[in-house]
Amino acid sequence: MQTTERINRIKNWIIDYCKNMPMEAKTLVIGVSGGIDSSVTSTLCALTGKKTIILSMPINQIKDQHSLSLKHQEWLKNKFKNVEGHIIKLDNVFDNFKNSLSNFKNNHGLANSRARLRMTTLYQVAASNNGIVVGTGNKVEDFGVGFYTKYGDGGVDISPIADCTKTQVWEMGKSLGIIKEIIEAEPTDGLWDDGRTDTNQLGMSYDELEKAMMDKTSEGYSKYLEIRKKNLHKMNPIPVCMMEDE
Repeated sequence: MQTTERINRIKNWIIDYCKNMPMEAKTLVIGVSGGIDSSVTSTLCALTGKKTIILSMPINQIKDQHSLSLKHQEWLKNKFKNVEGHIIKLDNVFDNFKNSLSNFKNNHGLANSRARLRMTTLYQVAASNNGIVVGTGNKVEDFGVGFYTKYGDGGVDISPIADCTKTQVWEMGKSLGIIKEIIEAEPTDGLWDDGRTDTNQLGMSYDELEKAMMDKTSEGYSKYLEIRKKNLHKMNPIPVCMMEDE
């Protein structure tokens, strides 16, 4: 499929989904981090012509990451009249949360809590605008190795780019005219004070992960399966104890 066709298919899919809801969604709400996935997804939302609200939600954010988020927000607002952008600072909310749970400190848990606070914020904005929350997960990191926060950035209503590889997302970004800095930026989830990249955390680059997903004979396939296995609890349905005798 050509990149332009992929863009149009996703745009039309979003429009059709909203139209076919029991009560049509009037607004698309999405968080933008300054990364390629959220930049492309928010632009696809804007292309639908529906009211699109984009939120930058810094939590003790590294300056360069937040700067890219703001640059994309301004670019999108200047390009589309149906886009509304907001900066919602969650530093104090997160700090109060962390202090209240000081007896239960865990760095990985706190990193995930940043994503969950953002999810809660997105749903509050969506509720007040007859909207839905749009996810930014792609086929490789979210639906391949489960590299996302359960009930954080994984808590969404729709996932428009879930069947697109990272390479395809980058290709769409170039086609859509996404800011060059964002396209060339090293991918990061932005949840850590030390700015660690996705490659640092996963132990594989997205190119390596994609190759492993597509080719079971590739050198990195066993490593890919190892990462995926650890995160299957996020991708599988919630386990239910069935009462078969009732």
